[in-house]
Amino acid sequence: MTAGLHLPTRMRRTRATGWSRALHGETVLTPADLIWPLFITAGDVEEPIATLPGVSRWPVKDIVKRAKEARDLGIPCVALFPNTPRELRTDDGREALNPDNLMCRATKAIKDAVPDIGVLTDVALDPYTAHGHDGLIDTKGYVLNDATVEVLVGQSLNQAHAGADIIAPSDMMDGRIGAIRMALEEAMLPNVQIMSYAAKYASAFYGPFRDAVGASGLLQGDKKTYQMDPANAEEALREVALDLEEGADSVMVKPGLPYLDIIVRVKQTFEVPVFAYQVSGEYAMIEAAVAAGVGDRDKLVLETLLAFKRAGCSGVLTYHARHAAKLLNG
Repeated sequence: MTAGLHLPTRMRRTRATGWSRALHGETVLTPADLIWPLFITAGDVEEPIATLPGVSRWPVKDIVKRAKEARDLGIPCVALFPNTPRELRTDDGREALNPDNLMCRATKAIKDAVPDIGVLTDVALDPYTAHGHDGLIDTKGYVLNDATVEVLVGQSLNQAHAGADIIAPSDMMDGRIGAIRMALEEAMLPNVQIMSYAAKYASAFYGPFRDAVGASGLLQGDKKTYQMDPANAEEALREVALDLEEGADSVMVKPGLPYLDIIVRVKQTFEVPVFAYQVSGEYAMIEAAVAAGVGDRDKLVLETLLAFKRAGCSGVLTYHARHAAKLLNG
């Protein structure tokens, strides 16, 4: 038997026991780091989403139940996304301005029943337009920036008056953060937060989400003229800088895992609250791996969420929020 090496430093020493690994852990994940995205249906019953196994659209009455469940699990915030009926979708997305639309009804119902949970509302026109774009389009199908911003401001005020705590513009129009912040101030709503989708990429990972909000098959063309090129990183920093200057309280990087490098750079450059959206395609890949028997759901979920925290995220929007919170709560 050899005497072994004489090493002054053994990196494995602190990994030898569970208590020591816990003591030396550098990153902590809790239910308070999670935001749970919820889809709303105009119908009266739960509608399972085939491309997002385990995820459903919920009637307003059941959205309230999900919000109560989130609160009880220690999840501090839910994010709402409506599946607007086809007959209410128009080229100008006017349903976004209806104070009695699905988003506003769900927001009011949650704030009445569960006032101690945060409600984040999505600001973009794609759930409301007949053409599937996030804004208004011209005769050639090009999304009009300034005209769209005018509608987004109205949509934001509509949601804020309904009780939204965080307005989350996901449209990627130029100048919309400043316009929305000014409108909120003028409307005496200074405490409504803005979480900007500051670095939202034109990604292939959004497919199941478009099914969930009923936009699949509607989109004319693509969104590359306003969402970011996946090849670009410096551009993301410019986008974030502009949104912070215009009044964003926090920023988001979307999608999540393929853009961990962007999260790190944003956090290190600006030292502001950064969130990630673990998008529908990322969720679906984990579920597909589990279904194929090549991955353990519990371990995959916790490891990917921990990666976001390690990269610098203050929190993560994830469809696995309920499952993760249950795991973390023991």
